[in-house]
Amino acid sequence: MKTIFVDANVFLRFFTVDDRGQHEQAAELFHQAAAGKVVLVTGPPVLFEIVWTLRSAYKQTNAKVLDVVGAIAALPGLQLTDVRIVEDALTLAKASGQEFADAYIASASRQVGADEVATFNRKHFDQLGVTIHGF
Repeated sequence: MKTIFVDANVFLRFFTVDDRGQHEQAAELFHQAAAGKVVLVTGPPVLFEIVWTLRSAYKQTNAKVLDVVGAIAALPGLQLTDVRIVEDALTLAKASGQEFADAYIASASRQVGADEVATFNRKHFDQLGVTIHGF
């Protein structure tokens, strides 16, 4: 079976429907994956690009952006290269009201067994339940 890595613009066209032709092509690809005809894969850089684009170019709320990332993670036939971290980051971001990228960092730090996160962004990370490295 063919495996296809999916870039951010395919997801963006699907969810924003701002280009009808590309939306339909993306929808067809996702239908093929759901039917088990292809395997789709994507990873962190793609998700971060989607979040950034939806927040900056499309002016979407954090809650809406998290809904889109959650919908991507739930697409049938799609594999995330780091599914456990993404799922945990979504839960953390929704519970704390923080951005997905910060929640992803907090989740990844837990995944690797880090004792602390070195950041100058104390305001956001305090709300994510991580221990911040004291400089």
